[in-house]
Amino acid sequence: MLSEISIFVTMSEKYKTTEDGLYFVSSSVVGFMDAISKNSQESREEWMQAQFKYYGTNSPQKQINQFWKHNNHPFYLYSNEMIQQKVNYIHNNPVEAGFVNEPDAWRLSSANEQSPIKVLKF
Repeated sequence: MLSEISIFVTMSEKYKTTEDGLYFVSSSVVGFMDAISKNSQESREEWMQAQFKYYGTNSPQKQINQFWKHNNHPFYLYSNEMIQQKVNYIHNNPVEAGFVNEPDAWRLSSANEQSPIKVLKF
């Protein structure tokens, strides 16, 4: 759960292709890796870099670093009910893991109004 990221993205019809999804995945890696290396408060940088390298060199693709799991998969959120179901799932992850008793107690959750994570309403 701590190494998981969930992203809701709205794409116009013009950009709903596999290539656009691949572009997002590859370009976001550069941003995430850069943010990790430049964050002086990130105490796990060396460990994370070693993990990225280990899983990259041991993957079937034999890449330098592996950031995303190769079995990640997008969901088409076709209704407001389904969107709310996924939001509830994400908010309840820290509760299910036993880290907090209520979703809004997790500091880095959009369920917490005091969180630095800000969510655009859809």
